[in-house]
Amino acid sequence: MDYVIALTPLLLGWILDLWLGDPSRLPHPAVYFGKAIAFFERCLNCGSHRKAKGAFTAIGLILSIYFVSSTLLNLLSEWIWIKTAVETIILFFCLAGKTLIDEVRAVFMATDRSLADGRRRVARIVGRDTGSLSTQEVRTAALETLSENLSDGVVAPLFWYALLGIPGMLAYKMTNTLDSMIGYRNIRYRDFGCTAAHIDDFANFIPARLTALLMILVSGRSSLWKFVKKYGPGHASPNSGYPEAALAGILDCRFGGPHDYFGEKVDKPYIGTNDRPLDSADMRRSVTVNRRTEIVAVLLTAAVRCLFR
Repeated sequence: MDYVIALTPLLLGWILDLWLGDPSRLPHPAVYFGKAIAFFERCLNCGSHRKAKGAFTAIGLILSIYFVSSTLLNLLSEWIWIKTAVETIILFFCLAGKTLIDEVRAVFMATDRSLADGRRRVARIVGRDTGSLSTQEVRTAALETLSENLSDGVVAPLFWYALLGIPGMLAYKMTNTLDSMIGYRNIRYRDFGCTAAHIDDFANFIPARLTALLMILVSGRSSLWKFVKKYGPGHASPNSGYPEAALAGILDCRFGGPHDYFGEKVDKPYIGTNDRPLDSADMRRSVTVNRRTEIVAVLLTAAVRCLFR
């Protein structure tokens, strides 16, 4: 019975994500995380000592969500099924497998209609400027995001859930939201978002490499790890390059290159050398790899939770 209770939130939360994705009509925790971050950024990202104020914001919000959620779950311990239901809902919200896959599919469908539609659609899931992207660059951006967010949106939340339970998972989502909002190296966020970016790098260090390893294993091509070791560390991010390199190796294509962010050109090293055209078949193959990786990650998480139990 203990094992059933321990695994129920994980399995039900994952199934709900597979079924519903991120329902737009329900309030998502990341929205409230974003509002809290935006409030502190408006109040504190000014004047002097911006690094210290940014560190206070990042560390304070991460610890707050960890301890508040931990306290709440402890209070619900006497009502085990209510606690299980709450954990299931949180797990459902913290996983982002289906939504990302749906978005990437939509990018490829939109690009097949017209380049303008593809640019507008991919702008929903990438941080780079999309107004001047070519058809190839739109598709490449979508697949890069698919691989990177397999780590950020699925494997990493499961990793921290396996280690620290629901509070750890929520703390990770806060970390990831902080990085996505203020973890940039532009003039506005270079100092204020410095600590948030470093914390996110730490939180994703193992999950990113684990994601790449699982992608290679489910593809049945273990020899690609040499490819990942060659190109993964060359990425501007200490983590994103690993899942991106894994997918580039699986597809035998080229990712990376220069991109514009907020009007500034950022030179990113290329991942791979085969600059071949990408099409919907590559998207479908990438989705299959994502789904298989997700299944293995859930099974591993379940095994770890049983051991901890």
